[in-house]
Amino acid sequence: MALQSFSDYLLLEKNYSQLTLKAYLNDIQVFSDFVLSEYDSKSITNANYQQIRSWIILLVDEGISNRSINRKVSSLNTYYKFLLKIEEIEVNPLTKHKALKTSKKIQVPFSEEEIKTVLQELNFETDFEGLRNRLIIELFYATGIRRIELVQLKLNDVDLANKTLKVLGKRNKERFIPLLPSVVDTFNSYMITRKELVVLKDDSFLFLTKKGVKIYETLVYRIINDYFSKASTKVKRSPHILRHSFATHLLNQGANLNAVKELLGHSSLAATQIYTHNSIAELKNVYAKTHPRSKK
Repeated sequence: MALQSFSDYLLLEKNYSQLTLKAYLNDIQVFSDFVLSEYDSKSITNANYQQIRSWIILLVDEGISNRSINRKVSSLNTYYKFLLKIEEIEVNPLTKHKALKTSKKIQVPFSEEEIKTVLQELNFETDFEGLRNRLIIELFYATGIRRIELVQLKLNDVDLANKTLKVLGKRNKERFIPLLPSVVDTFNSYMITRKELVVLKDDSFLFLTKKGVKIYETLVYRIINDYFSKASTKVKRSPHILRHSFATHLLNQGANLNAVKELLGHSSLAATQIYTHNSIAELKNVYAKTHPRSKK
């Protein structure tokens, strides 16, 4: 009963997405299975910190990264905070827990030259899949949207008259992003081939597979990785790196940090500031090349 109430709380009060909700519930279920297996307890309501610590040690021994473990413990902590709120428990066993140390991920964006190579020099087929793939890449780089946000886009989210895209982000927060004329042109070309699909099973969604069903996240990842493997030697070639490139290149060109924050759909400026590191590196490069005292 408490778990169902918690689910309703995250979905209705906290406005979490179904994807986030699923992740929270899965983390809690993993811990529940552990408590049942190791301590023969069918409920985690009265679990103590020693039991949680034993679970953390097991996760470490299984080779799960500290970042992933922290996320799982965070899900559990949110659940205990909820139980405390509804007075199901008197003490949160994770009150004094300290997160495991994690190393900062270094996200290396694609260079402007690499993106130019993909969009201007690689040959995209003019059939449905070719135009769809091109539009996906253009949208990622022109809007900075997340992979899940792209997958969930619907036809009515595109407003060609105003050249804007409506995006449903985290916690179901809507934002509107302007569309470049080149993206609009690709969209129109894609729509012509989209209408020629024999079967449209998910016709409200913008991006479909050739079978007429909504595109899925792993396919989107493969598309980005395949095309950028021809233009970049970077180890990581993912939709998130394109999002990273979008933000970094805007900042390199002098974009306002708050404006980039709104475009990315971040809830706080702190989340956007991680993209300034590459911009500072670019500024240092320009400074070194142009300042009179830097010349030998």
